[in-house]
Amino acid sequence: MNSVATPRLELAGISKQYPAVRANDGVHLTVAPGEIHAVLGENGAGKSTLMKIIYGAVQPDAGQMHFNGQRVALQSPAQARALGISMVYQHFSLFDTLTVAENVWLGLDRGPKLPEVTQRITELAASYGLAVEPQRPVHTLSVGERQRVEIVRALMTKPQLLILDEPTSVLTPQAVEQLFVTLRRLAEQGCSILYISHKLDEIRALCQRCTVLRGGRVTGVVDPREESNASLSRLMIGAEPPALQPRAATQGETVLRVQQLCLPRQDPFGTDLQGVTLQLRAGEVLGIAGVSGNGQQELMAALSGEDPRAAPGSITLGSTDIARAGPRQRRALGLHFVPEERLGRGAVPTLSLAQNTLLTRTEAVGRGGWLRNGQAQRLAESLIARFGVRTGGAGAAAKSLSGGNLQKFIVGREIDAKPKLLIVSQPTWGVDVGAAAQIRGELLALREAGCALLVVSEELDELFQLADRLCVMAQGRLSPAVPVAQASVAQIGVWMSGLWDETPAGAEAAAC
Repeated sequence: MNSVATPRLELAGISKQYPAVRANDGVHLTVAPGEIHAVLGENGAGKSTLMKIIYGAVQPDAGQMHFNGQRVALQSPAQARALGISMVYQHFSLFDTLTVAENVWLGLDRGPKLPEVTQRITELAASYGLAVEPQRPVHTLSVGERQRVEIVRALMTKPQLLILDEPTSVLTPQAVEQLFVTLRRLAEQGCSILYISHKLDEIRALCQRCTVLRGGRVTGVVDPREESNASLSRLMIGAEPPALQPRAATQGETVLRVQQLCLPRQDPFGTDLQGVTLQLRAGEVLGIAGVSGNGQQELMAALSGEDPRAAPGSITLGSTDIARAGPRQRRALGLHFVPEERLGRGAVPTLSLAQNTLLTRTEAVGRGGWLRNGQAQRLAESLIARFGVRTGGAGAAAKSLSGGNLQKFIVGREIDAKPKLLIVSQPTWGVDVGAAAQIRGELLALREAGCALLVVSEELDELFQLADRLCVMAQGRLSPAVPVAQASVAQIGVWMSGLWDETPAGAEAAAC
């Protein structure tokens, strides 16, 4: 990095006011050519708004922006792309009914025909180790696979500045390492990278400088390689996140039993479930690791009731056979579910937070289906207060929240229901370190209160913190469950390839 070179990007006094919050307040930011620059801040600190301003999706109320030494006032993302600025959003912007290649092609303002784009995607995916199949419809992809599509689409434009908003939130450790190789190679070629993440270890390993935001203002510009996680946390949230202190919970009776669950895929690009067997007791957390696209979505659909095709007797909740029961029947029996996809499945984007409580909670539903709006409002307000959700209030639309704040609300909505069984997919996706610690603490408190928890996550560190036992999903099969105290990251990494022929000491006997 040449410190005397003209900055690739320079922001001066950028401010943006929304009706309920001042998202950016006099922000200054400088990024050099070939620099990997982190932007760090808690949920609602103004990071995403600032990135949208740089990308032309939002116009600032005040301040100036210079790109390669020239003052610019971007009115649209198309203008930004024409300058050489690309962005990968935290919430994906893909058309579900189109293929990967068609989505990438539509994202290019002008240029090659679809067959050429398809060939280029294949070449880029191979070059950068991003497993992407151009002909697959997007609706068949997991969240992690969609993220790779977004990254490939951004790389297709050969950007001078690449903005990545939480790019590793649903990637496995191996995929993160491969992504870092890609980003370092891009930086060596002169591409500047703005990297937004809540994962402090990643920022310290990858980035050369870090601008920290709190409440829309810059609180510091540091070299993260010379900082500790604790010092970065203090800059970001004013304190270190509380350490998790799990207490031994008394395990009770079996709450969930899955016996030889076999389900054929519902679409040609899905994964067949093959003899999945597991047992989960009250007061216990069972963690499921694995690379996205190996059957986790299909298993979650079968357990939540979205896919009611399971053979009778293959899924039991307590003493009740729920294999053919729908989601509402399962919730009535105490099973609550947090999907990995926040907008569209966990919450309806255009509905208010109060209205979104009605998706899974019945307190505000009266006889005959009449809605008690005041009660829904009070429930939403209590969730906002309990889980520290930053929003304009219970009347705010779900889509107006930052990703991390919406995640806190959705997870909080299900935790607050006091379930007998809580199934959570990617519980802290896109959530800052303070909020992640809070969510994990609430999950452990639920466990200590006697709830059974099934947690699916691609963050191994998270699973090792939360789970009592761990297993791995690979190619539609589920590994034996091993106590966390007897597991290792290396062992789990091997199991992700489907290699668990021998049952290790302390593990359950494999039934699949």
